[in-house]
Amino acid sequence: MNRDGPVVRSSGRPVVGSHDILGLTSAEFSAAAALVVPTGHGIAPRLYPAALRDGAFDPSAFGASPANLPHWLGAFHVGLMPVARMIEEETPSGLTAKAVLTTADGREIECVLIPMRRGEEGEVEHTLCVSSQVGCRMGCSFCETGRMGLVRHLTAGEIVSQLVSVGVHLGWRPRNLVFMGMGEALDNADAVFQAIRVLTDQRGLHYSFERLTVCTAGHAEGIRQLAAQGWKRLNLSVSLNATTDQARDRLMPVNRRTPLADLQVLLAAYPQRRNFTLGVNYCLMPGLNDARADSQRIAAWCAPLGRVLVNLIPYNPGSLPLTRAPEEEEIERFISWLREDGLPVRRRMTKGRSIMAACGQLGKARVRTI
Repeated sequence: MNRDGPVVRSSGRPVVGSHDILGLTSAEFSAAAALVVPTGHGIAPRLYPAALRDGAFDPSAFGASPANLPHWLGAFHVGLMPVARMIEEETPSGLTAKAVLTTADGREIECVLIPMRRGEEGEVEHTLCVSSQVGCRMGCSFCETGRMGLVRHLTAGEIVSQLVSVGVHLGWRPRNLVFMGMGEALDNADAVFQAIRVLTDQRGLHYSFERLTVCTAGHAEGIRQLAAQGWKRLNLSVSLNATTDQARDRLMPVNRRTPLADLQVLLAAYPQRRNFTLGVNYCLMPGLNDARADSQRIAAWCAPLGRVLVNLIPYNPGSLPLTRAPEEEEIERFISWLREDGLPVRRRMTKGRSIMAACGQLGKARVRTI
């Protein structure tokens, strides 16, 4: 049951049952409170920041009367998730950590805190990689989550709760958020878009759009829906991972619905701000997609897309590896080829591989049957 869907829209539908404040914008929360709390609902703007930033919901501490308290507590709750376990790996940039959180219906989802250093000796910032689904229906053959199949979508409140829960329980305060955890974000577009509205609400967590990145395997309808939101400052990245339809069909079944040429046209039409840079994620898999011809085809495919940045991700073998992890010299060689072809490249340093927290390693197939 979706317990945190939008409570009040233009239809003015009444609140029914307890709704997760983490899935509501401040305006939605205030409007809902006005419907269900007879008097004193004006404290809603003060309750909202405490819920979003601290996971706290105590109307009595903000002056709610004993008569009104049951109305508050009956209509709203804060859906914090407990941390089932946390695993850490030390890297040159700092500590990479994976938190496994438990949803209200007993499912486990994973999010990862990733240290990112600015330059060689620069300040370390942290990015939180959040999940949008339990499992995933995309079926990418190199991805642990894809082997699970789709168990269910996460609600907007559960998506936001990952950030709030690790802040409350573990003290994590990431600067950036990326929708690249378990699931295809744009396969759960309504909940992800609502989560973005909540995350960027100035009365709550107040993330700027520039600090958020939506990643997709190439979900065509989701990309169209995202473009329609008009969020030009929001970052977008697409996972390419193969340079021919034959190879991409095998690795990423989504390509059978939206082949490379169609995806290219769709991304070329995506509305861009002046300094927008499209992320093109490429997982380097020895013997599968690391030939000189592959680098040349990446450059040709990116040519009409405006400003791009290729994020080169060394393959992280999971429970059923397709190939081995690339050697350092193979990674450097491919980067040099891309640069020869005129592409800006950022190497994604391998972080979390030993704790199954690296790209493509989140989730486990047995969750499907729990």
